[in-house]
Amino acid sequence: MTGPEQETVSSVAATTPAPTAPVVLPKTSESENLLKIRHSMSHVMAMAVQKLFPKAQVTIGPWTEAGFYYDFDNPEPFTEADLKAIKKEMGKIIGRKLPLERIEVSREEAERRIKAQNEPYKLEILERLVEPITLYTLGEQWWDLCAGPHVANTSELNPKAFELESVAGAYWRGDETKAQLQRIYGTAWETADQLSEHRRRKEEALRRDHRRLGKDLDLFSIEDEAGAGLVFWHPRGARMRLLIEDFWRQAHFEGGYELLYTPHVADISLWKTSGHLDFYAESMFGPMEVDERQYQLKPMNCPFHVLTYASKLRSYRELPIRWAELGTVYRYERPGVMHGLMRVRGFTQDDAHVFCLPEQISDEILRILNLTERILSTFDFSNYEINLSTKPDKAIGDDSVWELATKGLIEALERKGWAYKIDEGGGAFYGPKIDLKIEDAIGRMWQCSTIQLDFNLPERFELDYIAADGSKQRPIMIHRAIFGSLERFFGIMTENYAGDFPFWLAPEQIRLLPVTDEVLGYVEELQSQLKAAGVRASIDRSGDRLGKLIRTGEQMKIPVLAVIGAKEAEQGAASLRSRRDGDLGVITKERLITTAQSANQDREASLCFDDSGNVGE
Repeated sequence: MTGPEQETVSSVAATTPAPTAPVVLPKTSESENLLKIRHSMSHVMAMAVQKLFPKAQVTIGPWTEAGFYYDFDNPEPFTEADLKAIKKEMGKIIGRKLPLERIEVSREEAERRIKAQNEPYKLEILERLVEPITLYTLGEQWWDLCAGPHVANTSELNPKAFELESVAGAYWRGDETKAQLQRIYGTAWETADQLSEHRRRKEEALRRDHRRLGKDLDLFSIEDEAGAGLVFWHPRGARMRLLIEDFWRQAHFEGGYELLYTPHVADISLWKTSGHLDFYAESMFGPMEVDERQYQLKPMNCPFHVLTYASKLRSYRELPIRWAELGTVYRYERPGVMHGLMRVRGFTQDDAHVFCLPEQISDEILRILNLTERILSTFDFSNYEINLSTKPDKAIGDDSVWELATKGLIEALERKGWAYKIDEGGGAFYGPKIDLKIEDAIGRMWQCSTIQLDFNLPERFELDYIAADGSKQRPIMIHRAIFGSLERFFGIMTENYAGDFPFWLAPEQIRLLPVTDEVLGYVEELQSQLKAAGVRASIDRSGDRLGKLIRTGEQMKIPVLAVIGAKEAEQGAASLRSRRDGDLGVITKERLITTAQSANQDREASLCFDDSGNVGE
């Protein structure tokens, strides 16, 4: 477009600021100094609360990765004004330079002190402690049962580097049948600059909240009328889900997997055999009766894959067998823990199971790691935190099998060249595992992929294969999920991109903006050609002025806006504006179509043109 119209486009088109690299903030679990600061600050907060609210009783007050909290039983709910008063009192306590001292006492002495303070929750806590009983004093009067560690003196706490952030409800011991408490969340840092960065990240997290973006971009909803924790995928979100699923299937076929489809319910006897009714009943929906038999909604896909394996006699020559399924499961989540797409009651796991020989473990784990990297990196997740969890004290299976399995996981990780931490004794009772967390654009870590060896289900279902010597042997079973669940991954991905999805994944890739009705014929023809080429193109037929057309497209985070006036229609072209790359100039429609096709095939983040596609002024 040339002349005044081009000036209008430039003046109204918003630019997307270039993302800045997130500042790395220390984590409590990785910083002894920060752990002491936050643990001490929780005591300072509790002391301040009990001074201002003498009837408040304290329960527990641990640190978290981003701060600390304390649970209180107080007759009245805490308000925002109360938080300000508590923070002010905390500042006074810090300024008094009070020592924090560790004291060992007998159980009888601890009980005497607690009863003198009339703190019933502390008595319950004391019942579970083993001697020696330790407590920390803060100054001469306030103390609490605690193992530490703490700073030596409140003078080591920075009065300009802490904040009280919110109040929430919490049940004592996490049990809904017990007393409801009030949890005050706080954060504390070494410096004021760290606190400032933490605040910035919190604001950025609010801007990226997938629940808000899901509504604003019309991707999904959770309808209370249908029930809590059940996701409704709207056309735009469903389109994206289909693209993700199609890529997932393609990657699995290329990775040597076959796909399964299994039922959503099964006779309750299956869940008895699998052990879920013994160990997982609280997270399962109740059974339903059909034809005088009880059926259960599946909370897991694993037993169905096991039954498929057991449907015929297997030979060692068939192994490894790799089966994958996008299987929807149903789990009962308590009302207080459900959160957007991150925690729901019905979700689709990208489940896969590998049945292999013991000597194939290392190769199969490496294959899974490679596939995991391919899939996650396609969505721009490339920084991982990996933990290898080993045999716990209570476990099934021979030590030799555990040793062989753990060795296979370690070999695969080392062959892959990925750094990892060992969580000694952190494995499940039925096998060692690898957990992978992904880092998003603002430095948050999300638990995502899991690789789990299982010696339990093959034993429970008496799986076997005919070995080379004709004997029957148990196969090794590997559970594996890369996304974890489609719903949760979709939420993480939405927040990572802040709703500004890459071109190949966007539900609406190109929006055509006709400047006048006279060019509608050309615009409709261009849309048809784009759609025929597999490009998701739409036309804004609102008739609004150009400035509003562009603003509307920007608000919906459309990757490419194509302005078409008389000049563009005459030239067989379009004036493009990319959210990621800004003004792309006037491009021939042929070049637009082929470039968009290429970006879809290669899963590119944006359209890239060379000079041959531009139209001269």
